[in-house]
Amino acid sequence: MKARVFVTLKGGVLDPQGRAIHHALEGLGFAGVNDVRAGKLIELDLADGTSDEDLDAMCRKLLANTVIENYRIEKVA
Repeated sequence: MKARVFVTLKGGVLDPQGRAIHHALEGLGFAGVNDVRAGKLIELDLADGTSDEDLDAMCRKLLANTVIENYRIEKVA
């Protein structure tokens, strides 16, 4: 089984990487970008039978800092 975990900063948390990307896009002449928020994508190849509870625990304990980040799990067929 494969799963993708999308980790993003919660609203209101400063995003220096997003600001750097925004600044670089402006420097390259791309107008109209109002804001940029950067995140990360983690792809997991899991053993069949890995439970949703275990996958959620992986996210809470290691893959995302739940104080400042949100995560979303997407199972891939």
